[in-house]
Amino acid sequence: MVNPAEVPTASVSDLPSEGLVLLDVREPDEWSAGHAPEALHIPLGELPSRAAELAELPDDRPVYVVCRTGGRSARAAAWLNAAGVVDAVNVAGGMKSWQTEGRALVSDDERTPPEVL
Repeated sequence: MVNPAEVPTASVSDLPSEGLVLLDVREPDEWSAGHAPEALHIPLGELPSRAAELAELPDDRPVYVVCRTGGRSARAAAWLNAAGVVDAVNVAGGMKSWQTEGRALVSDDERTPPEVL
């Protein structure tokens, strides 16, 4: 298994503004409360069974993997790279950094403002 410390990592400020492929591996309640508008949601525990969905993503650019603060996404990126599913890059600081950097957030319930749980 790949050591999560050896996973390619990028900060939110380094993420491309165009053509960003973002995979959110947080749990459903975290996703519902607030997520990036274009993100794909596959909870960490479901990655192995849903890897085929990732194979449909564009393969000409990396898939940036995000969770709340970067721990789960590092494990997910390590697994994805080791399995050869996609070229995965961990997003350092996760959705907490995403929010701090002022990136767009949406929630599943339009009546409540999005937040990062």
